[in-house]
Amino acid sequence: MAKSNIYKAEDLYDFMVRFFVKLGVPQDRAEITAEVLQAADLRGVNSHGMIRLHTYYGSRLQKGLIDPLAEPEIIRESVASIAIDGKNGLGQVVAKQAMQACIKKAENSGIAMVTVNNSNHYGIAGYYAMIALEHDMIGISLTNAQPLVAPTYGRKRLLGTNPIAVAAPALNHRPYVLDMATSIVPIGKVTVYQKAGEEIPAGWGMDQTGQITSDPSQVLNGGALFPLGGSDLMRGYKGYGLALLVDILSGVLSGAAFGENVGKSGQNLASNVGHFFAAMRLDAFRDPEEFKQDLDALFDQLTKAEKAVGQERIYIHGEKEFELTEQYQKHGIPLMEEVVKNLQEAGESVGVAFDLIPIGETET
Repeated sequence: MAKSNIYKAEDLYDFMVRFFVKLGVPQDRAEITAEVLQAADLRGVNSHGMIRLHTYYGSRLQKGLIDPLAEPEIIRESVASIAIDGKNGLGQVVAKQAMQACIKKAENSGIAMVTVNNSNHYGIAGYYAMIALEHDMIGISLTNAQPLVAPTYGRKRLLGTNPIAVAAPALNHRPYVLDMATSIVPIGKVTVYQKAGEEIPAGWGMDQTGQITSDPSQVLNGGALFPLGGSDLMRGYKGYGLALLVDILSGVLSGAAFGENVGKSGQNLASNVGHFFAAMRLDAFRDPEEFKQDLDALFDQLTKAEKAVGQERIYIHGEKEFELTEQYQKHGIPLMEEVVKNLQEAGESVGVAFDLIPIGETET
């Protein structure tokens, strides 16, 4: 267990906005980027939240590897599709614009798809899929990423953690929100364990020889993550196939980098990350209220089913995260001491002091 300090969500958000503005990001874009990063922390996905503020976004902005003033450009368009060039801007900014454009298209066509190339890491995939919920639509969000995952039977990093996110609205239940990496875990989870000085569960990653390791440093330094499922024995080739599917739709279809070329293998060059979005209007298929009623009924079958011995609850995807968001919005967001130290150093490097007063502490 590692000690964490608890901060008000609004204070952390304000710090992030000021941090980005100091690095030349316009106020409205800084707010979008901070909102997506905070959404990750609020939902308990701390591997994609403030822990990356400087290690990815700040450092790349300082090096000129992300253009804070980029103006995305539509390069192809049809009745139900758009292809966008992100112009090497912040991934959160172009991704939100792309999902909103996808929804607008779907309002007319029933179904729409949008690809983005020449982008950067866009945070949690679920954020964009959930934008569709308030429009009575099912939202889909995919992105490729720098290579961190070895294919089944391999040991070299060739695919990203390549997440899949899908959101669907229910009636009385919370929405279904699947937001999953196609690796067994995101690399940020391994980083969190390393910072906490703890071993990772066996099967999360491999060392540079392709052997399973519990040492997070072995995974981070020359090793690789396993695809979802783990080794071949645990049918990890299914996760490998899903990761490849995401790279086909996000990278190959969009014209972005793919496979080992995403992020240029850590070189100081543009990442050229690719994204894929889709939106489906419920009433293009059936009455929206009937859909939601039936989805509620399906959820009831699952949540009211007999529990395994020792278990008290069956969850629907997204349910834990919605409850955690409510808790953190009310009582504050915990940040590990090591993360706080890094934020203080990051703030000093750009001239924005991280001088926030914690409102409590906990063990995480």
